[in-house]
Order: sequence, then structure tokens, then C-alpha cells
Amino acid sequence: MALRNGSGMIRHALVLAGLFAALALGFAWLLQFGFGFAPCELCLWQRYPYVAILLLALLGLLTGWTRTALGLVIAAFAVDAAIAWYHGGVEAGLFALPQSCGAIGRASTIEELRAQLTQAAPACDQVGWTFLGLSLSVWNALAATSMTALLLAVLLSRAGR
Repeated sequence: MALRNGSGMIRHALVLAGLFAALALGFAWLLQFGFGFAPCELCLWQRYPYVAILLLALLGLLTGWTRTALGLVIAAFAVDAAIAWYHGGVEAGLFALPQSCGAIGRASTIEELRAQLTQAAPACDQVGWTFLGLSLSVWNALAATSMTALLLAVLLSRAGR
């Protein structure tokens, strides 16, 4: 199949997006399973768009519907960026803590409460780890926003048409 009208650039963009998503998921799983950093609810939400990006990039590369796939990948990166920016805002106290991030149920006894606390996921407003003063959710927000802009530039560029 011959590459025409910039489809080579779009294919490269899909490969880049898929690799980026795989690395992001791999890093998240390494932190979780390799180093014991339990994810909060919003951390888990940020993983779903990356799974979609992997699948969409692969589907686009296999079917040849590269422009459509890239458009959907861009939308998934934008969704991930929005979730990550929201999570960063929750961590900074700018937004209210979502109900799903803090609810652990009711306890009738001290023993039940202790059991719930030992099994509870981390609260979404608590920063578990920072790098250069920024939480992982803010780093993810910056990365997903950058990928959204980069891929959109490829899609809208003359080479991408």
C-alpha cells in the first residue's frame, strides 16, 4: 500500500502516540506493582484514555484509517489531559474532592473501621509522589496536553493532509 498525501506522517504520529501511551501505562504499573504506590480513583481514570489510545493507534495502523484514528487519538489525549488537570486541581484544593475518591463505607465497630482504612485506596487530594515539585497527575497533564497539541499540529499540517 503506497503512502500518499502525508499518510506517512500520520502513521508515524500514530506510532508515536501508541508508544507514548504504552510507556505511560508501563510507568504507572511499575509504580503501582513494582514500588507499591497504590493509585487513587482519579489516577485510575487517567489510565483509561491511554488504553483507548493504544487500541485506536493499532486499529488505525492495521486498517489504514489513519486520519480518523489520529483524530480519535487526539480526542483521547485531550480527555486524559482534562482528567489529569482536574486531578491536579483537586490535589491543589482548587476543586472539591469527588465522592468516589473518599467514600469507604460505614463501619459499626472500631474493627470494621480499621479494616476499611487498611483496604481503602488513597484519597485523590493527597499527593503520593512529586518530581521537581510537581505531582504525577500534573506531569501527566503536561504530557497529555503536549501530545494533544503535537498530534493536532500533525493532523492539521500540510504534510498531514
